[in-house]
Amino acid sequence: MLAAATRPGLGSWSLDPVVIVLIAVAAFYRLGNQRTAYAALRAGARRWRAACFYGALVVLALALDSPLEAYSERLFWVHMVQHVLLITVVAPLIVLARPWTPLWRSLPLDARRSLARAPSRSAVLGGVWAFGRWLGRPAPAFVFFTIVLLGWHVPALFDATLRSLPLHALEHLLFVFSAVLLFKQVIDSRPLHARLGEVQRVLYVTAAMLVTWALAVALAIVPHPLYGYYAHEVSRPGGISALTDQQIAAGIMWVPGSVTFMVIIFVYIHRWLAPSQHEPAGLVAATRAPRLTGNQFRGSAQP
Repeated sequence: MLAAATRPGLGSWSLDPVVIVLIAVAAFYRLGNQRTAYAALRAGARRWRAACFYGALVVLALALDSPLEAYSERLFWVHMVQHVLLITVVAPLIVLARPWTPLWRSLPLDARRSLARAPSRSAVLGGVWAFGRWLGRPAPAFVFFTIVLLGWHVPALFDATLRSLPLHALEHLLFVFSAVLLFKQVIDSRPLHARLGEVQRVLYVTAAMLVTWALAVALAIVPHPLYGYYAHEVSRPGGISALTDQQIAAGIMWVPGSVTFMVIIFVYIHRWLAPSQHEPAGLVAATRAPRLTGNQFRGSAQP
């Protein structure tokens, strides 16, 4: 993060602490996966979930500790590629993977017991737990995602992240966290429960996509560079201007940044048009939502 290389290239890799953390998370997940019994889960589905989780970690490493990170120091559009990867690739892969039980089971039994009892023993932790459950609901999750996405792209705050490693790390962490909360509303990720019905999920995803479009439009139509950090770049790779750099970034947020949202929307449209066809394992099955019955929406299946 915050690469120091003045001439980034394919050799701009480093053993950044984020990679060490990702390797540790992968090891914990593998351990927890081995400790978790999947009586009714087919081997193919289990491998699919593991592939999604490891894929999310690989994309995280590519986004934060590869030549992308080095180039993002000099090109705003590359920085936007990082944000799109974190929000629309890493987060939905994590939700699809359903890693919550394996990660929990990777902890020692005594540690799990202590953590499980902590909210009832401490008023502060109990309040944090209650706030977390509230934040995981559809409306708060959507508002939180919107605030995180738009807030971090306010010029003053965005420029500050490029000059502060801790702030930059916090920005990326919140992008992933808020996007996970968002996508778990439309992709079932047991034992987390999605409360929305099918129609609601489509509307929810569409609204979230419109938020990303609003950011893209703002970047595209502003007639001057918004971010001083990039505007003052003396030698920009490719010889493009700061304004062109910003407009390319807008296009990346608009088009590639919409792909995941569109895929989820089309999955539901396919289910509505061909409800009798067998649904394959993967995203179609993972996005299974409760059928509408009158004015009631049933919750997702219990774990």
